[in-house]
Amino acid sequence: MLKGISPLLNPELLKILAEMGHGDELVIGDANFPAQSMGQRCVRCDGHRADELLDAILQLLPLDQFVDAPVTVMAPAPGMLEGDPPIWAKIEEITEKYQPGTKREAIDRFAFYDRAKKAYACVATGEQALYACIILKKGCVMP
Repeated sequence: MLKGISPLLNPELLKILAEMGHGDELVIGDANFPAQSMGQRCVRCDGHRADELLDAILQLLPLDQFVDAPVTVMAPAPGMLEGDPPIWAKIEEITEKYQPGTKREAIDRFAFYDRAKKAYACVATGEQALYACIILKKGCVMP
């Protein structure tokens, strides 16, 4: 156990966050997301929600300050939902808490899968909310 670090961040995930460099991407996948088959590295965080892991991760991981939208979410398939998925409000609230003014973009499922396959790592969660898949682009720690 370490002081000041969320117990949600297991040793494997902490190692991955530390290894990532500026511009590397981390995928947080909901329970339906095929995380294991997407990236070179997959960290299992079954039983944890995507929003609580996002909160723990953003305590340590800076988002990229040099791109328009360092947070990307998977857009609902046409006709699936009216309006934004409810989980998106939580994602926005959490990112705003750690990096005010952070913009988010939404991309379709297959574009999301293409990005996820190139990501540094994927985190598999137990999140059951629909469209709770997130890509974070790591930024720089500023002095």
